[in-house]
Amino acid sequence: MIFKKAATPVLPDGVTLKVSARAKVMRLKVDHRTGGVVLTVPRRVSQARALAWAQSQKDWIARARAAIPDRQPLEPGMQLPFRGRDLVILWDEKAPRIPHLIGDAIHLGGPRDTVEARLLRWLRQEALCILSEETRFYAVKAGVAVTRVGVGDTISRWGSCSSSGAIRYSWRLILAPDSVRRATVAHEVAHRVHMNHGPDFHSLVAKLFEGNSDAARDWLRKHGAGLHRIGR
Repeated sequence: MIFKKAATPVLPDGVTLKVSARAKVMRLKVDHRTGGVVLTVPRRVSQARALAWAQSQKDWIARARAAIPDRQPLEPGMQLPFRGRDLVILWDEKAPRIPHLIGDAIHLGGPRDTVEARLLRWLRQEALCILSEETRFYAVKAGVAVTRVGVGDTISRWGSCSSSGAIRYSWRLILAPDSVRRATVAHEVAHRVHMNHGPDFHSLVAKLFEGNSDAARDWLRKHGAGLHRIGR
């Protein structure tokens, strides 16, 4: 049996099949947010072969899932990473409902059962404010215009830049150290000049960013999965 392009059957053990015209080999990827597994196969791979290969990788899948950090809810008393430091969440029902940062703590009041939702809104707002400011800074430095800045909660990308000049980031960058976030911003702003990852693009990133962008990417590769588990 040869898969059609639109076929997306679900394999045993929660493995979802994705047929790709560009894929040359079969590969597995674990979603660190959900624990779901995607098996990508070339179009001309038979269903029997894909199923057999997925079954042969059961031990790898189990190890990859076991390595995923547990979900980390936002609750009073926990340590929350924020811009390179750990903040403690302090809740007092009689305190103001809107979170506010004092020293090394985030203070908030209001109903206990809405603490997480209100903290997530606050974090997104902080992220949008800071990322917008930093995007303007690097855009001026690069001599380019950015039409809009937004934040979302994507897992596949920390940032994206469209040909229209709009840049969108993962709000979770606010949980990373400042240098890591700023390197991501410089990366996306550089795409306003070069919509590729060629030598000229990397040269521009090096001119824009005041630190080591390779170190920032390494940090996200090592710690990004943990950031995606916070508040889920």
